[in-house]
Amino acid sequence: MTTADTTTATEPDPGAATLRRPELLPLWQTVHGRLSSGRPVTRVRLGPLDETQREALADLLGLDHLPDPRPSVALARLEEAVTELSGRTVREVVAALVGPLGDRAGERRRQDDERAGLWAWLAGHDTVRAQPVLADWAASCRAAGLVGGSAERTRTLLTDALKVLAELPGQAEPLPVFAARVLNGHAHALDDGTPLSTLVLRALATLHGTAAPQSAAERRALWSRAGVADDELSATVLVGGLRPSGDGLLARVAAVCAEAGQAASLTLAHVRTPGEFTLPAALAPVVHVVENPSILALALRRFGACCPPLVCTSGWPNSAAIQLLRILADRGAALRYHGDFDGEGIRIAAYVLDKTPANPWRMTVADYRAAVVRNPHGPRPGRITEAPWDPELAEAMAEHGTAVVEELVADVLLEDLAGTAQQECPSSRS
Repeated sequence: MTTADTTTATEPDPGAATLRRPELLPLWQTVHGRLSSGRPVTRVRLGPLDETQREALADLLGLDHLPDPRPSVALARLEEAVTELSGRTVREVVAALVGPLGDRAGERRRQDDERAGLWAWLAGHDTVRAQPVLADWAASCRAAGLVGGSAERTRTLLTDALKVLAELPGQAEPLPVFAARVLNGHAHALDDGTPLSTLVLRALATLHGTAAPQSAAERRALWSRAGVADDELSATVLVGGLRPSGDGLLARVAAVCAEAGQAASLTLAHVRTPGEFTLPAALAPVVHVVENPSILALALRRFGACCPPLVCTSGWPNSAAIQLLRILADRGAALRYHGDFDGEGIRIAAYVLDKTPANPWRMTVADYRAAVVRNPHGPRPGRITEAPWDPELAEAMAEHGTAVVEELVADVLLEDLAGTAQQECPSSRS
């Protein structure tokens, strides 16, 4: 290689040296910011520039006079000057001198799409759709915004909250034990004051139509209502006419009471360790489920020892009621649920149908309209939410503005039960 070749190879490119002048740095920084906006750029407003910066800009653009302290530079003119000096584009130059170009508009669109996708996912989640009242909770989550500004962190937290809600009611476990079982060993994820605990408790308050708990006592009470940190004796479920076979404690207690024409109050302890029992397969047993103890009392008064299988949730079902219904379904029973035609009754029904394999029993819009004709002057139904099993029911209740409590249709329910009462009567068996 000759000396001349060596000199040529090591000399700095005069065009690149011009572009790297410190006085031009404000120009490149401003252009970088505008090009990173993701929006079309035709001119760039600079300034204020000092005299040396104006001279450098005049040299770059080949001007025969100094530009204004706050000049507006056409990007096409700048592109022409940069290409002539270096053979590169303005984008390439500012990326090399300032850093990679961004796309803020594109990033905003991506973030908007990510947020919209997150809230659509939450609103359409199976747990929210199965219990439509939780749509209010989902809306409150959206109004609260993203956790730490991150859609990913928010989705993770909501996923855990929905996982917890799907597992409720609990099994009378202490809160850390429940959390560890449901949340992959994270025993303290639901400790008082954690974001997840706050989120789940807000959902439970929405579900039960109460204010969000403010004190430690109120939070404990809400967890207990959801079957967590409860005890095996205070959670009970009423049954009548249930005659399982077997030597297990549940079978013996239920059968003795059924044969006496009396209700049995089964504790969660009975349900958690039922022992051996089977249902009479030959009868393809149907177990009817009601919301109010008065219906069970009327059925026992009418049918006595011939009462067909009947379970009463006594309002919102606790862990004992849900566990019993699941066990009965596992043993082959077909569950049929009826409750009040009011706002809370519809939410309770949605909860039961979501947590167990039960199907509605005389809970359609046609049943409601027929009941309103007979009882047109009932109280207001309260806050109405959708009935997942019949989309027209909520609309009809809002239209009539009348609640029909279960006791007002007791005669219709008892007539349905009468069809199975005879086959359940011990005296009728050979």
